[in-house]
Amino acid sequence: IFCLCVFLQLAALERQIFDFLGFQWAPILGNFLQIIVVILGLFGTIQFRPRYIVVYTVWTALWVTWNVFIICFYLEVGGLSKETDLMTFNISMHRSWWREHGPGCIRRVVRPSAPGILDDYSYVSVTGCIIDFQYLEVIHSAIQILLSLIGFVYACYVISIFMEEEDSFDFIGGLDTYSYRQPPKEHVELKPVKPVGKVL
Repeated sequence: IFCLCVFLQLAALERQIFDFLGFQWAPILGNFLQIIVVILGLFGTIQFRPRYIVVYTVWTALWVTWNVFIICFYLEVGGLSKETDLMTFNISMHRSWWREHGPGCIRRVVRPSAPGILDDYSYVSVTGCIIDFQYLEVIHSAIQILLSLIGFVYACYVISIFMEEEDSFDFIGGLDTYSYRQPPKEHVELKPVKPVGKVL
């Protein structure tokens, strides 16, 4: 389980870094919760706390749902548009960091030509990308879903083991019919004692 948690944490941290670079506030919040809950699940496994693992399994179902939504968002399924500010909570106009920095992308900044406009960038041209940014985001979400499903199955297995151990556990000398101590006899058997020496 430790190796699985390490993979989950590394995937979440990697995604968190690139979401921070793109100021994607909704994914940042989701990644932060994912990191916390994975730590909680690992702690529950090590410390024999089934409730923590149940919290992890519930969160994993929500996490898979969130990543399916991200895939639908970037592939523009069901009327969703990747050009909206939904991922930034409509606070800013930032987009995915991969839009301008994907593999092979050449980024050109066009400055405003009209006088009197502040010295700000008005247009960014991106060409030559090997993979479009939306597909990189989809790949990231697909990896998260795959790892989360493996974690979900393993967490359910661990919970079942914990429940079986709780059912079969008994204190020493407790409710079991067999005990390492023999119960005391109700009647003590008396035997005559023979004298060692001669009787005069």
